[in-house]
Amino acid sequence: MDRISALRNLEAALEAFEDGETDLDGLERDVRGILRTYATEFEGELSAYRVTGLDRVSGTVVMATGEREASERVRSLFDDVSHEAFGVERVADVEPDQSRD
Repeated sequence: MDRISALRNLEAALEAFEDGETDLDGLERDVRGILRTYATEFEGELSAYRVTGLDRVSGTVVMATGEREASERVRSLFDDVSHEAFGVERVADVEPDQSRD
């Protein structure tokens, strides 16, 4: 999914909410689904990578060109994990992390 498609889908989801066709929970589900699809079907050099092995940030997903860049992005987002060992794995489909909802 490209950026324009994602924005159009987000706009449609917001419009449905404003028109009373869905409630806030439905809107949040739609938005998460749109963003997951955008991230995992990204048209370009970037791919989605999920953090593994570090409970505090496990499940976090970043976009990167490879594992090394994904690890660097995680370290830049979470200063407190800069010296801790963790892994990243490329994901084809990002499932929601229920603990963060």
